[in-house]
Amino acid sequence: MSAFIQQLPALIGVVIGALGSYLAVVRGDQARFRREREARWEERRLAVYADYARVLKTAVTLSYRVASHLGNDPHPHPLSPEEAAALIAEATTARDPAGESLLLLGSPEVVEKARVWVTCVMEMELFLREQTRDPAAWQELLERQRAGRQAYYAAVRSDLALPPGHSARWPLPPVPHT
Repeated sequence: MSAFIQQLPALIGVVIGALGSYLAVVRGDQARFRREREARWEERRLAVYADYARVLKTAVTLSYRVASHLGNDPHPHPLSPEEAAALIAEATTARDPAGESLLLLGSPEVVEKARVWVTCVMEMELFLREQTRDPAAWQELLERQRAGRQAYYAAVRSDLALPPGHSARWPLPPVPHT
């Protein structure tokens, strides 16, 4: 029995080593699983954020074109309100599911910035539905929309820990007054 007692410390060392190795592997797997899960959710949030921006930008581009038809914007491809009606309705319809995805996966800060941006886009659409011809008022709406978009992108970058991006602000030709 003295041989067993002599080998007992070695046996205890093997058992402790095996348990330590097992715990290290389990903790490593848990950490890897958490990192992978976080990466998947970040990818999904980025897709939702980008989709929402794309949907809003479609509505904004249509607004530019209709505003050009009304003499408010220098967009080179004017579109009459009648021609744009179906496209605007389609863009508005696409906005709802994109907004729901944003509410589900977006951070509160991003959702708030999206609300500010979409509210301005809706004001632009109302301005055009009323067929307002006021280039100065239109320019004010454009500046608010651009500021809303820029704040949205800044919030998205912050939420996803991305580096700062381009502001997408560059001078545009003035609206000709007729």
